[in-house]
Amino acid sequence: MALLWRKTLETGVDWQDTQHKELFERINRLMDAMLARKGKEEIVNLIKFLDSYVVTHFGAEDQAMAKLQFPGRNAHIAEHKSFKEQVAGLKKEVEAGANLAIVIQTQQSAVDWLTNHIGVVDKELGNFILQKTDPAKKSA
Repeated sequence: MALLWRKTLETGVDWQDTQHKELFERINRLMDAMLARKGKEEIVNLIKFLDSYVVTHFGAEDQAMAKLQFPGRNAHIAEHKSFKEQVAGLKKEVEAGANLAIVIQTQQSAVDWLTNHIGVVDKELGNFILQKTDPAKKSA
């Protein structure tokens, strides 16, 4: 079952939404691979992607939060740090030998992150960015 991008997850900030959609695509690749019994192979690809994603995406968000003086910046960065730690832990486990439990754990962690962080925390940040950069695009 694929994870579907929903309009309710959109922040309204183009670069942020584009990066979030790419993350959805990568998680869906893992889910498809799991169904094809190739999850162990795809988990390596996902971990490589996540290593890069946490630097690029979190860096872009941090830069926007600092520039615009987002009041929730510290809490948001703490969530990013927690996810980076999860990715680092999963990477170590995969390097030690991918197995089905690690594949499932990675998929569950990513889905939880997508629905909770993007759907709540990033939406709040997106609304703030829009208010600061283009008040005419203010979300309700």
